[in-house]
Amino acid sequence: MRFIDWQIIDYKEAWDRQELLFQKIIQAKIEGKDTRDLETVYLCEHLHVYTLGRNGQVNNLLISDDFLRKIDAAFYRIDRGGDITYHGPGQLVGYPILDLENHELSLKGYIYKMEEAIIQTLACFDIHSARLDGSAGVWLDGNTDTPRKICAIGVRASRFVTMHGFALNVNTDLSYFNHINPCGLIDKGVTSMQKELGKMISMQEVKEVLTQLYFNKK
Repeated sequence: MRFIDWQIIDYKEAWDRQELLFQKIIQAKIEGKDTRDLETVYLCEHLHVYTLGRNGQVNNLLISDDFLRKIDAAFYRIDRGGDITYHGPGQLVGYPILDLENHELSLKGYIYKMEEAIIQTLACFDIHSARLDGSAGVWLDGNTDTPRKICAIGVRASRFVTMHGFALNVNTDLSYFNHINPCGLIDKGVTSMQKELGKMISMQEVKEVLTQLYFNKK
């Protein structure tokens, strides 16, 4: 499995690159070829952008096109699961393009492992997190009156090949979440590693911990 760090990249460019590899792996499967050498995990940060999943509600974007331009943000309707979310600088985004059959995983099992990787990564930074019943992603204080999402997850899969992935708030400007109902939720908050720890976090260190825990990158 290859690991490629795009650093900061425009969302549409990243989406197009994902799609190319996604379709290449699907075609290889159709032709009965081994897909393991094609599997790639892309890591990146994006410029300010809001993305709406295929089953999302556009009214969860709370601002006009004019205001989007004012805050230098783009908006895309995309083909992953989930509702609306925000991506921007200071947020670690991961796009694993994998053939789940190579790993003997169901889609549900894959998402569970992705969540577990984030939970364990956060624990390495002394942040306790967990899943929240009925809501994909990783949360802090999920069973209290102040649940806060720190990592969103949205995946597309075809023939057990995945694209899209996770978005972990590291040093994210959380004010951009004020313009949406994140993931369609109006009664829950968002947070970041920086906010919880009260200091800037090394993005490179987070990448290294995450890849070692989840992808067994040596």
